[in-house]
Amino acid sequence: MGKDPTKPRGKMSSYAYFVQTCREEHKKKHPEASVNFSEFSKKCSERWKTMSAKEKGKFEDLAKLDKVRYEREMRSYIPPKGEKKKRFKDPNAPKRPSSAFFIFCADFRPQVKGETPGLSIGDVAKKLGEKWNNLTAEDKVPYEKKAAKLKEKYEKVNKHHPFLLFYAFDLFIYISVSC
Repeated sequence: MGKDPTKPRGKMSSYAYFVQTCREEHKKKHPEASVNFSEFSKKCSERWKTMSAKEKGKFEDLAKLDKVRYEREMRSYIPPKGEKKKRFKDPNAPKRPSSAFFIFCADFRPQVKGETPGLSIGDVAKKLGEKWNNLTAEDKVPYEKKAAKLKEKYEKVNKHHPFLLFYAFDLFIYISVSC
Protein backbone atom coordinates (compact mmCIF):
# COMPACT_ATOMS: atom_id res chain seq x y z
CA MET A 1 0.00 0.00 0.00
CA GLY A 2 2.08 2.91 -1.31
CA LYS A 3 1.51 6.63 -1.38
CA ASP A 4 -1.42 7.79 -3.49
CA PRO A 5 0.00 9.91 -6.37
CA THR A 6 -3.32 11.76 -6.79
CA LYS A 7 -3.44 12.93 -3.17
CA PRO A 8 -2.87 16.71 -2.87
CA ARG A 9 0.58 17.87 -1.82
CA GLY A 10 0.66 18.80 1.87
CA LYS A 11 0.43 22.38 3.05
CA MET A 12 3.65 24.26 3.65
CA SER A 13 4.40 26.19 6.83
CA SER A 14 5.69 29.75 6.88
CA TYR A 15 9.10 28.41 7.96
CA ALA A 16 9.14 25.97 5.03
CA TYR A 17 8.55 28.88 2.64
CA PHE A 18 11.36 30.80 4.33
CA VAL A 19 13.78 27.86 3.96
CA GLN A 20 12.77 27.49 0.31
CA THR A 21 13.56 31.18 -0.25
CA CYS A 22 16.91 30.83 1.54
CA ARG A 23 17.78 27.87 -0.67
CA GLU A 24 16.95 29.80 -3.85
CA GLU A 25 19.05 32.77 -2.66
CA HIS A 26 21.96 30.44 -1.88
CA LYS A 27 21.73 28.82 -5.32
CA LYS A 28 21.80 32.24 -7.03
CA LYS A 29 24.85 33.37 -5.05
CA HIS A 30 26.73 30.03 -5.21
CA PRO A 31 25.41 28.03 -8.19
CA GLU A 32 28.30 25.52 -8.19
CA ALA A 33 28.74 25.05 -4.43
CA SER A 34 27.42 21.92 -2.77
CA VAL A 35 25.25 22.55 0.28
CA ASN A 36 25.98 21.06 3.69
CA PHE A 37 22.43 20.38 4.86
CA SER A 38 23.05 20.62 8.62
CA GLU A 39 24.99 23.90 8.36
CA PHE A 40 22.42 25.34 5.97
CA SER A 41 19.58 24.34 8.31
CA LYS A 42 21.30 25.92 11.31
CA LYS A 43 21.89 29.19 9.45
CA CYS A 44 18.27 29.30 8.26
CA SER A 45 17.05 28.59 11.77
CA GLU A 46 19.19 31.39 13.22
CA ARG A 47 17.97 33.85 10.58
CA TRP A 48 14.35 32.86 11.24
CA LYS A 49 14.75 33.38 15.00
CA THR A 50 16.18 36.87 14.52
CA MET A 51 13.56 37.99 11.97
CA SER A 52 10.93 40.51 13.00
CA ALA A 53 7.23 39.67 12.90
CA LYS A 54 6.86 42.01 9.91
CA GLU A 55 9.51 40.11 7.93
CA LYS A 56 7.92 36.77 8.85
CA GLY A 57 4.52 38.13 7.76
CA LYS A 58 5.34 37.63 4.07
CA PHE A 59 5.98 33.93 4.65
CA GLU A 60 2.94 33.57 6.91
CA ASP A 61 0.77 35.00 4.11
CA LEU A 62 2.20 32.46 1.67
CA ALA A 63 1.48 29.68 4.17
CA LYS A 64 -2.13 30.87 4.60
CA LEU A 65 -2.63 30.88 0.82
CA ASP A 66 -1.17 27.39 0.59
CA LYS A 67 -3.44 26.20 3.39
CA VAL A 68 -6.46 27.46 1.43
CA ARG A 69 -5.17 25.64 -1.68
CA TYR A 70 -4.64 22.45 0.29
CA GLU A 71 -8.09 22.54 1.90
CA ARG A 72 -9.72 23.20 -1.49
CA GLU A 73 -7.87 20.28 -3.09
CA MET A 74 -8.66 17.98 -0.16
CA ARG A 75 -12.38 18.72 -0.47
CA SER A 76 -12.35 17.42 -4.03
CA TYR A 77 -9.93 14.55 -3.31
CA ILE A 78 -11.41 11.07 -3.26
CA PRO A 79 -9.16 8.44 -1.66
CA PRO A 80 -8.80 5.18 -3.61
CA LYS A 81 -11.14 2.37 -2.61
CA GLY A 82 -9.86 -0.54 -0.58
CA GLU A 83 -7.37 1.43 1.47
CA LYS A 84 -7.73 1.15 5.20
CA LYS A 85 -6.81 3.79 7.69
CA LYS A 86 -3.83 2.90 9.81
CA ARG A 87 -5.03 1.50 13.10
CA PHE A 88 -4.11 3.57 16.13
CA LYS A 89 -1.78 1.71 18.48
CA ASP A 90 -2.36 2.55 22.10
CA PRO A 91 1.02 3.05 23.84
CA ASN A 92 -0.53 1.81 27.11
CA ALA A 93 -1.83 -1.41 25.59
CA PRO A 94 -0.32 -4.61 26.98
CA LYS A 95 2.68 -5.91 25.04
CA ARG A 96 2.11 -8.97 22.88
CA PRO A 97 3.61 -12.11 24.42
CA SER A 98 6.84 -13.62 23.14
CA SER A 99 6.74 -16.77 21.06
CA ALA A 100 8.45 -19.97 22.18
CA PHE A 101 11.36 -19.17 19.87
CA PHE A 102 11.87 -15.69 21.35
CA ILE A 103 11.78 -17.07 24.88
CA PHE A 104 14.45 -19.59 23.78
CA CYS A 105 16.48 -16.73 22.26
CA ALA A 106 16.31 -14.73 25.50
CA ASP A 107 17.74 -17.73 27.37
CA PHE A 108 20.50 -18.60 24.90
CA ARG A 109 21.56 -15.22 23.46
CA PRO A 110 24.11 -14.53 26.26
CA GLN A 111 25.60 -18.00 25.76
CA VAL A 112 25.97 -17.54 21.97
CA LYS A 113 27.47 -14.07 22.47
CA GLY A 114 29.88 -15.47 25.07
CA GLU A 115 31.05 -18.26 22.77
CA THR A 116 31.70 -15.88 19.84
CA PRO A 117 31.89 -12.27 21.07
CA GLY A 118 32.61 -10.64 17.67
CA LEU A 119 29.34 -11.78 16.05
CA SER A 120 26.95 -9.22 14.58
CA ILE A 121 23.31 -9.09 15.67
CA GLY A 122 22.24 -10.83 12.47
CA ASP A 123 24.78 -13.63 12.89
CA VAL A 124 23.73 -14.17 16.51
CA ALA A 125 20.12 -14.46 15.30
CA LYS A 126 21.18 -17.02 12.66
CA LYS A 127 23.02 -19.11 15.26
CA LEU A 128 20.01 -19.00 17.56
CA GLY A 129 17.76 -20.05 14.67
CA GLU A 130 20.04 -22.99 13.90
CA LYS A 131 20.07 -24.03 17.57
CA TRP A 132 16.26 -23.82 17.71
CA ASN A 133 15.88 -25.89 14.55
CA ASN A 134 18.25 -28.53 15.93
CA LEU A 135 16.20 -28.92 19.14
CA THR A 136 13.94 -31.93 19.40
CA ALA A 137 10.20 -31.44 19.88
CA GLU A 138 10.68 -32.65 23.44
CA ASP A 139 13.32 -29.97 24.14
CA LYS A 140 11.00 -27.25 22.77
CA VAL A 141 8.12 -28.19 25.11
CA PRO A 142 9.18 -25.98 28.11
CA TYR A 143 9.45 -22.93 25.84
CA GLU A 144 6.11 -23.67 24.18
CA LYS A 145 4.44 -24.08 27.60
CA LYS A 146 5.88 -20.79 28.79
CA ALA A 147 4.73 -19.07 25.58
CA ALA A 148 1.23 -20.55 26.00
CA LYS A 149 1.04 -19.24 29.59
CA LEU A 150 2.14 -15.78 28.49
CA LYS A 151 -0.39 -15.80 25.64
CA GLU A 152 -3.20 -16.83 28.01
CA LYS A 153 -2.25 -14.05 30.44
CA TYR A 154 -2.07 -11.53 27.58
CA GLU A 155 -5.50 -12.50 26.26
CA LYS A 156 -7.00 -12.21 29.74
CA VAL A 157 -5.54 -8.72 30.27
CA ASN A 158 -6.20 -7.63 26.70
CA LYS A 159 -9.85 -8.62 26.83
CA HIS A 160 -10.52 -5.80 29.29
CA HIS A 161 -8.22 -3.15 27.80
CA PRO A 162 -10.25 0.07 27.26
CA PHE A 163 -8.83 0.88 23.82
CA LEU A 164 -9.79 -2.51 22.44
CA LEU A 165 -13.30 -2.14 23.82
CA PHE A 166 -13.51 1.30 22.19
CA TYR A 167 -12.11 -0.06 18.92
CA ALA A 168 -14.60 -2.94 18.92
CA PHE A 169 -17.44 -0.47 19.57
CA ASP A 170 -16.16 1.83 16.82
CA LEU A 171 -15.90 -1.10 14.42
CA PHE A 172 -19.43 -2.19 15.30
CA ILE A 173 -20.75 1.30 14.51
CA TYR A 174 -18.85 1.34 11.21
CA ILE A 175 -20.24 -2.06 10.21
CA SER A 176 -23.81 -1.22 11.20
CA VAL A 177 -23.70 2.14 9.37
CA SER A 178 -22.18 0.70 6.19
CA CYS A 179 -24.62 -2.24 5.95
